[in-house]
Amino acid sequence: MRLTLQPVLVQTGEEGQGLLAFRNGWLVAVLVQLSEIHGDQAGHWFLEKGFGVLDGPQPPVFPDVQVAERWIAERLDGSA
Repeated sequence: MRLTLQPVLVQTGEEGQGLLAFRNGWLVAVLVQLSEIHGDQAGHWFLEKGFGVLDGPQPPVFPDVQVAERWIAERLDGSA
């Protein structure tokens, strides 16, 4: 099943734009768009928090939301 993304504001310091990722009504991840203080990665998306199989010691950074969605879906489907 497809992910549902809900825009939110996230108070993490410099960042603000975020997305809640839901699958089948369950919150599975919180993504935050990186600000200009992150240099070359400004505008990229960071996995601020993943739940269940998405939780890990080194959260990834994604160049765009579509790549983040694909990464999340692959892990939830068990194909990664």
